[in-house]
Amino acid sequence: MSAGRDEKGTKMKMVRAMLAALALAGAGQACALGKLAQLSIYDRAQGVQLPVYWHHGRAYVVGRPGNEYQIVLKSRSGEDLLAVVSVDGVNAVSGETADPGQAGYVLSGYRSYEILGWRKSLAETAAFYFTSLGDSYAARTGRPDNVGVIGVALFRRKPQVPPPANLGLAQGAPASAAKREASDAAPRAAEQEARVGTGHGRRETSPVRQVDFERASDAPAETLAIYYDSYRNLVARGVIVDPIALPPLPRPFPGFVPDPRG
Repeated sequence: MSAGRDEKGTKMKMVRAMLAALALAGAGQACALGKLAQLSIYDRAQGVQLPVYWHHGRAYVVGRPGNEYQIVLKSRSGEDLLAVVSVDGVNAVSGETADPGQAGYVLSGYRSYEILGWRKSLAETAAFYFTSLGDSYAARTGRPDNVGVIGVALFRRKPQVPPPANLGLAQGAPASAAKREASDAAPRAAEQEARVGTGHGRRETSPVRQVDFERASDAPAETLAIYYDSYRNLVARGVIVDPIALPPLPRPFPGFVPDPRG
């Protein structure tokens, strides 16, 4: 009996270990996880971190028009990192057409930071919110081509400057890419109107301070991205498998044995 109990106890431990591993794996699907940091999107209207749907190696979330959201960055490194944040192809700090060489946020080691919106000053931001493509900040400034993606380029600090005590804002080089003309964004109007973008919302307090940051390299050490669109569009593109459209699955354990017919 003792051997049986020991064997049963061992099996239970194995099951619990597997369940714990599965729970951790499921939790990881709520963000785009990198080696240096993790990127996730928090819907402020619903009060939830948006679940991530993976499709062909890309991370997607559902954006509900009208809902404010925030970008959550969490450092997984003990070193300082520069995070250049792009929303719809626009730098969230400077408003320039996004380029990795521009200004960004400095994250201290193992710290997280919530980016509430477009940076208007060292004290304020204009809230991010999901909206129609035509109302998006990118479209309203003549740059609708890259609506629907949130990206972060991460840089390590060159090891010679003492690290700042907390998060700050680092200046970047001027954008190297030429600005697109508004007329270049005219095609595919019917397709674009159905897409979801990010609007320029209400002003709110979000203080930061400027700090110096010398990059260890010109190229990002890592780049993270999360794509977003409406639920209907993601279903149409095959990113989300709509459970309503699927037939019910057979049940391996439907109940007790019934009598045969006839």
